[in-house]
Amino acid sequence: MESPAQALFLLPRQFWGRLGRQVLDALGACGRRALFLRDACVALTRPPLRLRLMVEQLYQIGNRSLWLMALTSVFTGMVLTLQGYDVLVRFGSEELVGSLVALSLIRELGPVLAALMLTARAGSAMAATLGNMRMSEQIDAMRAMAVDPMQYLVAPRLVAALVAGPLLTTAFILAGIAAGYVFGVGVLGLEGSTFIANVRSSVDFSDVQSGMIKALVFATIMAWIATFRGFHARGGAEGVGLATMAAVVEVAVLILVGDYIMTALMF
Repeated sequence: MESPAQALFLLPRQFWGRLGRQVLDALGACGRRALFLRDACVALTRPPLRLRLMVEQLYQIGNRSLWLMALTSVFTGMVLTLQGYDVLVRFGSEELVGSLVALSLIRELGPVLAALMLTARAGSAMAATLGNMRMSEQIDAMRAMAVDPMQYLVAPRLVAALVAGPLLTTAFILAGIAAGYVFGVGVLGLEGSTFIANVRSSVDFSDVQSGMIKALVFATIMAWIATFRGFHARGGAEGVGLATMAAVVEVAVLILVGDYIMTALMF
């Protein structure tokens, strides 16, 4: 009787050929993305330094995403407070709700949810904008005029995302804790001074540091993948839509996978 290992090697050649092509395609896709990020970083070191474009992108990515961050963080903070109170009150530890809300937002939910919201709003816009520029041959026209599209289109968006990502994450966390405080004190009847004291005593610098590291990594992933997908879009208007969809899905998956890996390494 054949062993499972022997049966595996007796599979048709078509199976192994298809599997090999898929592995090579996956490696090639990873390589193309890595080279794209390298080119964007190299473009930042070459003059001229396009500060005006960076400020414009910072406004588009950061300022226009504030309302979304505020709305999402308020409801996240209230839900955390409500669920935390419901669990902790069973053990007579409802005074620890502040610690639960603060640590959950700073370590995990703040960086992850802020990055996902930023991807949905700014990342999709990046991919769609660059995709439309690719379809209308504006990127090719830049090269014809001796303008580096990596320096003009990609690098400013990458820098703006690196600046806006941690700032928006900080705003998300603070708004979520404030909403949890107001909801806990005003609706659940928690003691406000106890809530604040537990937040202060439970949050360490290492918690804040890990949250900001995640925010930087997630912002880099968002700008990197979104610009890559838009820059290499093909197939007309339908291709732009597919590139935008692929950018949002890919970034979301990478954020969740990256969050697990960084959490496992940091804690």
